[in-house]
Formats: sequence, C-alpha cells, structure tokens
Amino acid sequence: MPNLKDIKRRITSVEKTQQITRAMRMVAGAKLRRAQEAIESARPYAERMRATLAEVAKAQSDSEHPLLVSHERTENVEFLVVTSDRGLCGAFNANIIKVADAAIAKRKNLGRTISTAGSKARDLLGRRFGKDLGEHYPQDGWVTYAQAADAAAYVSKRYAEGEVDEVVLVYSEFVSAMTQTPREVRLLPFTAEGGDDTDAEALPYEIEPDPAKLLSVLVPKAVEVEIFRALLENQAGEHAARMAAMESATRNTEELIESLTLQYNRARQAAITKELVEIVSGAEAL
Repeated sequence: MPNLKDIKRRITSVEKTQQITRAMRMVAGAKLRRAQEAIESARPYAERMRATLAEVAKAQSDSEHPLLVSHERTENVEFLVVTSDRGLCGAFNANIIKVADAAIAKRKNLGRTISTAGSKARDLLGRRFGKDLGEHYPQDGWVTYAQAADAAAYVSKRYAEGEVDEVVLVYSEFVSAMTQTPREVRLLPFTAEGGDDTDAEALPYEIEPDPAKLLSVLVPKAVEVEIFRALLENQAGEHAARMAAMESATRNTEELIESLTLQYNRARQAAITKELVEIVSGAEAL
C-alpha cells in the first residue's frame, strides 16, 4: 500500500495536469468561436461561387475547360487529406484517416498519390503509403487563403496536364461543437452544381466578354474556394474536438483526485489508528 507521501505527491501531480487541461479547454473554446465565425462566413461565399459557376456553365454548355472535362479513363487518383498539425483532440484525426483509408481502398487497383494538409495525415498515412506520398501543406497557425491557393494550383495543374484523372478531397465537416463529420468529396473534375433552372438566354445578367473567358477565371477560383472551405471546416472541427477532449480530461482528473483523496484519508486514518493502538498497548505494558 502506498504511503501518505506518495499519495499526496500523486494528488499534486494530477492537480497540475488538471490546470493544464482546463487552460487548454479555455484556449480551444476561444479559438473555436473564431474558427466558427470564419467558416460560417465562408460557407455562403462558397455556395454562391458554385451557383454562379453553374449558371455560367449553362451559357457555355460545350465548355472544354480542362478542370470541368472528365477524363475518358480513370487510371490515377490524387488524394488530398486534411487533418490537424497537432493532437490532443480525441478521435478527430483518426476518424478522418479512417475515411481516407476507405476512399483509397475503393480505388486500390488505380495509381495513387496522397497529398496531405496537416502533420497528422502525413505521419499516419506515411506509415502505410510512404511511397505514394505527394505534396505536404503544413497548417502553421491559422488557416490562410494562400495555403488553399497553393494546394489548388498543385492539384489543378496535375489534373489539367493529365497526370491524374480524379482528385479526391478528404476532410472533416464542422456540424456543431459536439459533432464533426469526416467527408470524402470528388474535387476534380469540378462539377458546377447549384444555381436554378433558368435557361442561359434568360440569365439576369450579361456575360462579357464571353462565358468561356469567365469560366477560365471562375473555375480555378472555385477550386481554391472549395479547398479553403475544407481547411476552415477542418480547423473549426479540430478546435471543437480538442475542447471536448480537454473537458473530458478535466472531468477525469476531478474523479481521480476524489479517489486519491479518499485513499489518502483512509491511509491517514489507518496510520492514526495504528499509532493509538501502539500507545494504548505500551501503556498497558507499563
């Protein structure tokens, strides 16, 4: 049975851990509010961008933009897997990797390249698919549009030049502070879904100089926006998952402190009782 000093030392150690988990929960909560505001602001823009692209594509139904045209055969696939750079966020990254593994397994007979955004994806996927790893985009600090633009330029160039026939984006969609849903999305060929059923001749605006030139600007921008949205969704989900994980860890430390305190009191009581017995026994001997 551990002595009183050992139990007291362990209680102090757990209390220090509790202070750390509480502080990390507060930091994650503050970052979550900021990240949630960012994604809620970005979603309408991304949805409107896709809707506008759909309307313009209707006016150019025979568009030959390389990012809109599907390749005849799918032989090589590029995966862009988005996770966090840091851990301590529960099963957040593991759930994303599970979806990525399933997406890769569905295309196991095809050539593949796995690019990553976030160190956890690089580490976890590198153990099994080291030879297939492509570009890596660290998420140093806060997500920026420049990060999304770099990733979009890389995958768009590879698709346009025929190096890959499909680009799959895997990330975690932020639903609420308690729910994050990993998703697998086909990024390229880009599908201009959205908009209404208005005919091209009845569009509420005129397209100048022509739909083809507008598409040449809109489509690359739309790919950038989709990746930027995925990064923001993932960022908000990461902070939400970390906040929940730290809250759970704090509760666990509270329970452990209560258990150790009870153990300490019992040991202290046993020590006092033993001393009293020894004193009484000594007095009777005299």
